[in-house]
Amino acid sequence: MSRSRKKTPIISHTKADSDKPFKVQEHKRERRTVKHHLTKDQDYDSMVLPDKERFGNEWNAPKDGKSWTDRPKDKWMRK
Repeated sequence: MSRSRKKTPIISHTKADSDKPFKVQEHKRERRTVKHHLTKDQDYDSMVLPDKERFGNEWNAPKDGKSWTDRPKDKWMRK
């Protein structure tokens, strides 16, 4: 893949390779919390589960997003 290049100049902000370990950890924490709530209460009609927004906060993720660049360097465009 020495000649392979990206077509769109979108660059990530940090050097983290992937968000996958962070996402796996946060989903595991969410499942554990929901399971705890389900086993704690037997009255399912009045049960309130935790908000999904408490888990997987994007601002705590290792990668901080991506952005377009006007003049990308050649090494940024390599695959």
